[in-house]
Amino acid sequence: MNAMTAPPSSKKEIVDVGFAHRELVARLSPGGRYIDAQTDVDSPWVPFGDNAAIKHLAFDVRQGIFSNILWVKSPGTIGTHLHRGTIVMVCLEGSVRYLEYDWVASPGGLILEVPGESHTLVTEHPEGVKLFGWMQGPIDFFDENGKFVDTSDVWWFINHYETYCRENNIPINPKLYL
Repeated sequence: MNAMTAPPSSKKEIVDVGFAHRELVARLSPGGRYIDAQTDVDSPWVPFGDNAAIKHLAFDVRQGIFSNILWVKSPGTIGTHLHRGTIVMVCLEGSVRYLEYDWVASPGGLILEVPGESHTLVTEHPEGVKLFGWMQGPIDFFDENGKFVDTSDVWWFINHYETYCRENNIPINPKLYL
């Protein structure tokens, strides 16, 4: 069995692949897009408590999916939370761990979380942590006694972003909505 390799190409131009449903895609798809996450051009840092901020990157209300960068600015904790959907995160800067596990994520590390698990996120890094996340479904937050506090889902994150934009006279970016 031969291993698949990338098809050879030296042609640096758009190639017509002849997709049969191109017109439907053009009419119905929101299309691909680029979100500049390095600057505040496409999305500002929105405060998330006293020591954290979120840069919202995408909202998909059809599937209950949202994407953002969570920045815990110095050593700190994001309280215990229960995931109702799948979470995929990449550590961009700093380091982070969950009290419930024995590993520490460092830059480039991939964190996978499945529905039904609860976690308490902690960073002890002097510069905190930045995590890129692609999340599906609601996240339930609990206080230190295990009492339910709030649910954050795609609608909560949209409200978080849009409220901040309105309060700070920042235009709401339609590129963030899939």
